[in-house]
Amino acid sequence: MSDDLPVGRRVAYWRARRKMSQQVFADRIGKSKSWVDKVERGVRRLDKWSVLQEVADALGVAAEVLVDEPGPAAPAQPAGVGVDEVRAALTRHPGLLQLPADHVPVDPYRYRARIVHADAMYGHAQYPALIRLLPGLLDDGHDLATTDRPPLQVQTYRLTALVLVKLGVQDLAWLAADRGLAVATGTDDPLLEAVAALPLGQALRAAGRQRAAFETTVTAAHQVAPLDDESGTSDQRSACATLLVQAALAAAEHDDQPTVRELLAGAMVLTEPDSPARAAVDAAQVTAAAALGDLSGAVELHAALAVRDRWRSLPVEHRAAHLVDVAPAQLAAGDPAAAGRALLDADRLAPAEVRVRPAGRAVLAEVLTGSPRPSPHLLAVAEAAGVDSAR
Repeated sequence: MSDDLPVGRRVAYWRARRKMSQQVFADRIGKSKSWVDKVERGVRRLDKWSVLQEVADALGVAAEVLVDEPGPAAPAQPAGVGVDEVRAALTRHPGLLQLPADHVPVDPYRYRARIVHADAMYGHAQYPALIRLLPGLLDDGHDLATTDRPPLQVQTYRLTALVLVKLGVQDLAWLAADRGLAVATGTDDPLLEAVAALPLGQALRAAGRQRAAFETTVTAAHQVAPLDDESGTSDQRSACATLLVQAALAAAEHDDQPTVRELLAGAMVLTEPDSPARAAVDAAQVTAAAALGDLSGAVELHAALAVRDRWRSLPVEHRAAHLVDVAPAQLAAGDPAAAGRALLDADRLAPAEVRVRPAGRAVLAEVLTGSPRPSPHLLAVAEAAGVDSAR
């Protein structure tokens, strides 16, 4: 096999060596035959190391054989992130401990205020500071009065799972999200179950379990509200739309375009035209198009979204994360300057999305490598993030 073959051709070569049809190979990795065909023709890139590793495992080769370079080193965790402390808190169950006779339970009102504060920190992408608060919230959540405990615990597990997804700690995110859903399902409250199902869907997607993510979010969406434009409360409709968006993204990563179209149309029906929820659906259309290999379509959809008023109604975290997600599509579409501007805009909005989040750091390195003349500002961001800009 020639050393200069692209990744897709190498996949095709080893698949043929293993005497597997595209359909058999697709079944082994949980993808569609169309997805495999696009990868082998170079229409779709294997730009996630976790997916590349899964493909390599199915072919019975080392991932390095497919890319002809060593695997990426795990990104260094910035000082003070505190993942180990969160892991320890998730393994403790203070509710099983013998409490002293003079023990004073946690005040639910103060605890709720702490959650509101933590939620605001997530919305502004203050991940290192937020994760330092989570061990205390996890521990104290076990010490709430019975009637107050479930909804507040669900919110704590939700935030824990979401920030761990951001930091690339998928196994721990999955555990936290599963704990939250277990608490919610004991309440017989479909809306609370929907709130808990969303981070589980995101954690499953981050772990490469698109089918499970799809099933979880679609099931929860159908339970929380009827899928039409007239039924259900505003909270139910919003939760349902958000779940449909997550299901659509999982379907896009599984190369199921008709399902993506159907789910996003359903989410559109449930959202108001100028609302943040509608902006989230618009942003999901961009991400889905890129995942499906329609790079030019993704770039065009993003350009249309970024000039609308509802774009600015999205939380800072959401806008910055979207810009990080769209940068690879701009780069692959032949516009490295636009990709660099997207990362700079993301860095201005929420530096942690580019400098702390492993996915953001990986995109930053990719854009620097793919840019003939990266801007000095982008090089400065790379230096601040500790990302090697050597070319």
